Amino acid sequence: MQLKADREGKIRPHCTECGWVYYKNPVPAVSIVMLNEQNELLLVKRRFEPQADKWALPSGYMEINITPEENALEELKEETGLQGQIRHCIGWYFGTNPIYEKVLSLGFRIDRTGGQLQAGDDAAEAAFVPLDKLPPIAFDAHIDFIFRETGIMPEPAW
Repeated sequence: MQLKADREGKIRPHCTECGWVYYKNPVPAVSIVMLNEQNELLLVKRRFEPQADKWALPSGYMEINITPEENALEELKEETGLQGQIRHCIGWYFGTNPIYEKVLSLGFRIDRTGGQLQAGDDAAEAAFVPLDKLPPIAFDAHIDFIFRETGIMPEPAW
């Protein structure tokens, strides 16, 4: 690999053998905000790094073969056992990530349509938590999405 200017004048790693250019782009992710009838927020305790054993919104990195909305619904089911319907897109959050450097997170408000609450996939626990008793939250994007949807500003977990 060799650092040199690409056709746009940006310095990027180039393969000296084949000329392939490495474009470092943010990784897309989805996050879910779900409130139950008691106005409690759905959270999961993370099983793995980053932020293992910390509370977060159900979330995950996007898969290439499905839409962001489909990805959000899939993450919801995988991590919590719940099924849902997209109410709206909350927005996006651009931030840092210890694994991929930069992540572009899309937040979705989802209404529950079925399923049984149970932790799964990379969630060690799943629970609906009263808004006035929220634990510290693992990721800035999740704090932002919770604030936008509820007006509550959770503490960060770090």
